[in-house]
Amino acid sequence: MLRFADRRFIHSFLAGAAYLAIALVIQSYAVAFATGSASNSVTDIVLSNTPTLPVDGYFIYGTVLAAACALVASLVYLRRAPFVLKSGALFFFIRSFFVSLTHINTFPTQVAITPNAITRLFPFVFTGKDLFFSGHAGAPFLMALIFWDKPALRYLFLGFSIAFAFVVLFGHLHYSIDVAAAYFITYSIFALAKYLFASDFARAHS
Repeated sequence: MLRFADRRFIHSFLAGAAYLAIALVIQSYAVAFATGSASNSVTDIVLSNTPTLPVDGYFIYGTVLAAACALVASLVYLRRAPFVLKSGALFFFIRSFFVSLTHINTFPTQVAITPNAITRLFPFVFTGKDLFFSGHAGAPFLMALIFWDKPALRYLFLGFSIAFAFVVLFGHLHYSIDVAAAYFITYSIFALAKYLFASDFARAHS
């Protein structure tokens, strides 16, 4: 028979999974809304002075690899899984709010994303006009913050975040403000998650 603490963990884990699923659904609608409402592109001091590089493969398969690493890390450090799920849900809830506010079109020289099974399965991740703020830079940074006391994972996810920052900029997939703001907003989300899900954070580091 499960102990009370085990039941609490299971309930928290299932709640986190439900929150994350709902957040991803909401984000898909936010991306669809922003994509359908996109207006004009704007100039950018970084993108206007850099060539467009064929980084679509890194953008797609790097995302899958980063997600797989996040899943494995959460399973290895299972006590952190509820906090990972709930923090991720908060991240996507807040990002959906930001995406719904501003409907700027993508930069004119954006690299073409080659359609494949992955992009068709998750179109809101790869082909939408959800620009502010960059989820590809922010989500791995959030994972780095969650696993900050584990140096190998900290540097792994920081590496993913920095690599994605270069990928989306050299692919002209995000404006520079989308990438720069992602780090400040993501840190704020992490701080808010620690406050809202204090018991999960405490369990994760017990």
